[in-house]
Amino acid sequence: MNQLINQAPNKHKLNQQKWNNWSGYQQSHPEQILKPESLDELKYIVQTQAKIRVVGAGHSFTPLVATDATLLSLDCLSGVDQVNTEFAQASIWAGTRLFNLGQYLEPMQQSLMQQGDIDQQSLAGAVSTGTHGTGVGLHCISGYVQAFELLTASGEILHCNRHENPDIFVAGRVSLGSLGVLTKITMQNKPRYKLKEQVRLCAVKDFIQNIDQWKAQHRHIECFAFSHADKLILKTLDITEDEIQPRTESWPSEDTLLTLCCELTKSFPALNPKLQKLLGVFIKPSTFVDWSGKIFPTPRETKFNEMEYQIPVELGVECLQAVLAALKNSKAQTFFPVEFRFVKGDDIWLSPFYQRDSISISVHQYYKQAPRQLFDEVESILQHYQGRPHWGKMHSMAATQLKTLYPKWDAFMQLRERLDPSRKFLNPYLEKLFLSD
Repeated sequence: MNQLINQAPNKHKLNQQKWNNWSGYQQSHPEQILKPESLDELKYIVQTQAKIRVVGAGHSFTPLVATDATLLSLDCLSGVDQVNTEFAQASIWAGTRLFNLGQYLEPMQQSLMQQGDIDQQSLAGAVSTGTHGTGVGLHCISGYVQAFELLTASGEILHCNRHENPDIFVAGRVSLGSLGVLTKITMQNKPRYKLKEQVRLCAVKDFIQNIDQWKAQHRHIECFAFSHADKLILKTLDITEDEIQPRTESWPSEDTLLTLCCELTKSFPALNPKLQKLLGVFIKPSTFVDWSGKIFPTPRETKFNEMEYQIPVELGVECLQAVLAALKNSKAQTFFPVEFRFVKGDDIWLSPFYQRDSISISVHQYYKQAPRQLFDEVESILQHYQGRPHWGKMHSMAATQLKTLYPKWDAFMQLRERLDPSRKFLNPYLEKLFLSD
């Protein structure tokens, strides 16, 4: 065992010395990229490396994991460790990708309570950034964490839940990887269930008039609103016992059409209003039924960069209207729609949903177009409506602004300093985010 541990940092060093996120917008050149195959190897790396950032799928759009030191992948620490059938809970290794989790949970007849429409993330990455789906009665993924194990800077593994290390538990479920390395996460799941997905076009005015009623009628509801169109795409998901009707691949696919429209908008911005008004050609009403893990995710082949803020639920519709008006008049055109989702509040210190039911508003820009001009125009509106930024999405806020939005900001920073006094788990971006005046 000692020989294996001593060799760990070199044995599992990945060849590439360049890292970039999914969209290619964030890049760094780590000194080494390590991929431990056991908990002992992971402990050794944490104890011997001065600076570490843990990477999942690279689906964050901020420099959250960018480093010139050691980049650590948990891909080999994957799968279900233990299961509690009575309470529908499962202890899952932190490196498990969401798209694999369904196959692990299926034999146990369990499914995640909630998911977003991208399933490429690692479980630890999704938890650490407050990743979410939609539903007025549903938390972000972090809200369903019942316990976790945390490997600290000293090499100690802490067991954290509401009774054991409760302060670390309430802070660590959304911690941006700054407290240590999550190794195992216990999720509160739900007995395996099917969802019916219904997608249709809806007039913007009808959506605004009826959304308070509709949000209570569906387990999940969201819309995709376009700046130059008087209709939006309305999507609902509900638990069902109906027979499976799997998604069918249309031709050309939605992603193909999206990429084409993005390319046209990039080259000929004046075409954007005309393209958006062709929604009726692109989008046809559809109904699909499948197991939740297959219905939640949607293939996302068209790359983009994203900004997202969480708005108090009572201000969400007004904020959406203001954002759409700004995008309509923006010089930096985007074909991507604005995404509008509901998330239930929680008690996690740095969760964007801390003590606040929220509406999530997301703005996207095609990856071949510079995002900053568009996002700068919109960000002031999102902040005006008391928005908190998604930790994995682009924003310009720093510690001085953020601490006014999070009542437990100082408590989190004190806890972080106690667990990691040498700042092993901070990179330049997090130092600026957490420590700048």
